[in-house]
Amino acid sequence: MIREVFEPCGEITALRKSKKNFCHIRFNEEFMVDKAIYLSGYRMRIGSSTDKKDSGRIHVDFAQARDDLYEWECNQRLLAREDRHRWQVHEDRLRPPSPPPVVHYSEHEAAMLAERLKDDHNFGEATTVLFTWIDRGEVNRRTSNHFYSMVQSANGHVRRLMSEKAQHEEEMEVAKEVFKKALLSILTQFEKISAVFTATTRQKAWDHFSKAQRRNMDIWRKQCEELRNAHSEEIMGIRREEEMEMSDDELDENPCKRLRTQENGVWDQASLREENDSLRWQLDSYRNEVDLLRKEQTHSPDAQIQQLQQKMLNMQQQLLSLQEKLTSKEAELEQARDEHRYLEGEVLLLRDKLLNSPVEALEGANREPHEKGMNGCVPSLFHSRDRRSDVIMRGGVTSEKEALLLGIISTFLHVHPFGANLEYLVSYVQRLDSKVSAGELERLMVRLPAVFRQELSGVGATLEKRWKFCGFDSLGSV
Repeated sequence: MIREVFEPCGEITALRKSKKNFCHIRFNEEFMVDKAIYLSGYRMRIGSSTDKKDSGRIHVDFAQARDDLYEWECNQRLLAREDRHRWQVHEDRLRPPSPPPVVHYSEHEAAMLAERLKDDHNFGEATTVLFTWIDRGEVNRRTSNHFYSMVQSANGHVRRLMSEKAQHEEEMEVAKEVFKKALLSILTQFEKISAVFTATTRQKAWDHFSKAQRRNMDIWRKQCEELRNAHSEEIMGIRREEEMEMSDDELDENPCKRLRTQENGVWDQASLREENDSLRWQLDSYRNEVDLLRKEQTHSPDAQIQQLQQKMLNMQQQLLSLQEKLTSKEAELEQARDEHRYLEGEVLLLRDKLLNSPVEALEGANREPHEKGMNGCVPSLFHSRDRRSDVIMRGGVTSEKEALLLGIISTFLHVHPFGANLEYLVSYVQRLDSKVSAGELERLMVRLPAVFRQELSGVGATLEKRWKFCGFDSLGSV
């Protein structure tokens, strides 16, 4: 019964029944399985019996076999290879052919290339080969003449290109004239159409049209005027360009246009004259090259030696001048160091005297210079340079503002027994008076060594200068 149902789909090679109301059927070809799948879902009844056990629904599905799967995968890979092969053949057919390789340089190929350079049709390919040879470095002393002749042949096409450019310019001028005439005819027709619309707007004709007709004619008239104005602007632009070109031609006449106005005889004469000039220039260039070669062979070693000697002399002179400048700078630096050490010693000596005899520092200024001159305690050099600083250091409070600052600083430093740096002190005083500067405070404290003392505190990177109030300590000594 199973064969009767499924044999119309194809030849059955194997039939294996199972106990669970299903069986395995193996067909000879793959397409037969697809035909058997269509039988799935049909209802089947055995004979004319209406019993439930003799009727049912057929369910057909694929049964995967290892051999069939391997065969199917092989077929799929075969199809993929065929597709790739067809696609590669198609791409190879569409790919442009590769350019032929450039031949290597030889005298025979150079002679053939020189002939091809003279031909207008093969000029592009010949210039490519010439460029490749020059780029490869084929030019040397032996082949320079061949390459020069080929470059000269390539340069000979310049006149041909200029004549072609002149011809194309003439064609462009003719096309411009045709275009301008066409625009003028179109503009004339637009003028006539505008005249028709203007005639229809007169009252004797306008009153006979309906409202819709008037509206349509008004729209048409506006569109026609816009198009007419656009064409008119285009024609005016062309005329302005022509006027500018004419003015440029009057200032600097184009040589190509001048050649076009000449007659054939004059053209031939000019071409012969140019060829004669080019030959004369070639002869002069050859002579110059020969002279240069002779000079290089005869005088090049001596000239190089002289140049090197001159460069060595210049470098020696520069070295001597730099050494002199260095010695002078070192002498100035040593002198400045000596003066600095001398002044530091004098300042320390003066400070020790001020600390040892503070009573003498408060005496009159008229007595001090006389005593210094008599006793010789301070040398004349220091007296002449630091007289002003000596007076400032020994002076007292000279104004009410300084007395006020003295009281504020003393109060601030009194509540800071370990001292405070100058920045901290300035920030405190500037809260009271923003016009007070750090230099003013420092000068005031330096002038009163019996009241304020500067000490160093900290170690290494934390080293800083601190000011302390020492008025109570020095009160007994004063």
